[in-house]
Amino acid sequence: MHAFFDGIGYNGWILPVLLVLPLLGALVLVADARRFGTDQAEAAMARSRSIALWICLAEALLSLGLWWSVDVSSAAWQAAVTLPWIPQWGVRFAVGLDGIALMLVLLTTCLMPLAVLGSWTSIRERTHSYYALLLVLTTGMLGVFMALDLVLFYVMWEVMLIPMYLIIGIWGGQRRLYASLKFFLYTMIGSLLMLVAIIWIGMVVRRVTGAPDFSYDTALQLARLGPIPGAFWAFLAFALAFAVKVPMFPFHTWLPDAHVEAPTAGSVILAAIMLKMGTFGFVRFAVPLFPEIAMAPAVRSVFLALAVIGIVYGALVALVQPDFKKLVAYSSVSHLGFVMLGIFAMTVEAMQGALMVTISHGISTGALFLLIGMIYERRHTRLLADYGGLASVMPLFAVALTIVALSSIGVPGTNGFVGEFLVLIGSFPTQPWYAVIAATSVIIAAAYLLWAVQRILYNPLTKPENQALRGRDLNWRELGLLAPLLLAIVWLGVYPKPVLQKTEAAASRLVQQVESARLSEQRAQTGGAR
Repeated sequence: MHAFFDGIGYNGWILPVLLVLPLLGALVLVADARRFGTDQAEAAMARSRSIALWICLAEALLSLGLWWSVDVSSAAWQAAVTLPWIPQWGVRFAVGLDGIALMLVLLTTCLMPLAVLGSWTSIRERTHSYYALLLVLTTGMLGVFMALDLVLFYVMWEVMLIPMYLIIGIWGGQRRLYASLKFFLYTMIGSLLMLVAIIWIGMVVRRVTGAPDFSYDTALQLARLGPIPGAFWAFLAFALAFAVKVPMFPFHTWLPDAHVEAPTAGSVILAAIMLKMGTFGFVRFAVPLFPEIAMAPAVRSVFLALAVIGIVYGALVALVQPDFKKLVAYSSVSHLGFVMLGIFAMTVEAMQGALMVTISHGISTGALFLLIGMIYERRHTRLLADYGGLASVMPLFAVALTIVALSSIGVPGTNGFVGEFLVLIGSFPTQPWYAVIAATSVIIAAAYLLWAVQRILYNPLTKPENQALRGRDLNWRELGLLAPLLLAIVWLGVYPKPVLQKTEAAASRLVQQVESARLSEQRAQTGGAR
């Protein structure tokens, strides 16, 4: 398969096509919307969702070839394309992949068709606009993971902001305007600080090389020479932008509101993909470009402490939530804390564990939000107290929810266990106390999710509204939508080796690079002291 894809020149065109195809699909949807009058709402809805689904399926099928064609063991960027964009500023259209970016690109392309299917019956107004925004959002998210130019990365970071703001603000719940504005302001403030840092790096590169250049590789080479002037403030700007997106405690307050008010597909994309951009930003930019700053004992301790606080705080707050969607939102704060712990523990095992938690959280939490959307369409409530006894009237739903909840808890044999276990064993040698505290949250996670499952599925069936759900179990569309996620939960839990192999080389290179920079800084300080 590897030879086949290389033989047809697959690596030379695939990344630009993956970025352009959703934009073309969005243009097709905008043009197609003019064909339908106000009395053709059903026809417009069917047409728009079909176009979006076929575009997303094409994206997924095209991207799957990357699994075989990308040589993850190579230190060179794979499927790389570099084209001039704004040459007088030193800005290029430069994209490429390593093992880490590969897995996040595949996660994105494979989840987007499921997000479209998850909106199949819930979105019934302005559907052409809705699906066009989903496709533009796809380009922005993929661009973030592929970008090898700092300005291109910033542009893609902002491209994904506007569609999600509109999706929450137009198709969200009762408090959608408040939630969308809060989401926009939090993200935009961090983004503007990051833009200042990117411009500053470009100015430093120009002073050193004599030519403007925003290439990621050039910035990385500059970082290997030692801290640049103003490195601490530049790192702080990047770190703040990414911490808001993760979101890390205490920058997490926008997330529960955005999740609760967003439509089902918006919640799935937000949890499964967009939050990963914050952790990816730390792995790709904040830590490698400023290794001495990121691994300085004081800075590192702050991020480790905030990660562990987020793990425990998110779990405790989830424990008392009456709203199922808000419970899952706070669980995301806890799970993403594990990712940050793994990143700043800076061992190969912890880094791979962080990447596994990233992927597993996308699958499990995406599935949870889809299940919440399915039951909400039937009962129009997300309050746990309004349910009870659904296992007897909706057995297929009960089985799916139980499996997904167990995976989110991290039960052995599911995808959630592998990542958290690797983070803990990778963190313990260097950060034993943080690892021990983080491990306690696994118990709390079991408490809040198992209690929620009990109240929804196994409490007495006393409410007439729940009894009326008999015969309204998951339909074929919903089963087909959940099947890939359930299979992935079991596959990654039983046999995670293929994914770990894809990320091992990139994780090892990052850890070695940061460790080398840290040792060089220590030797420089020792020499200066002498």
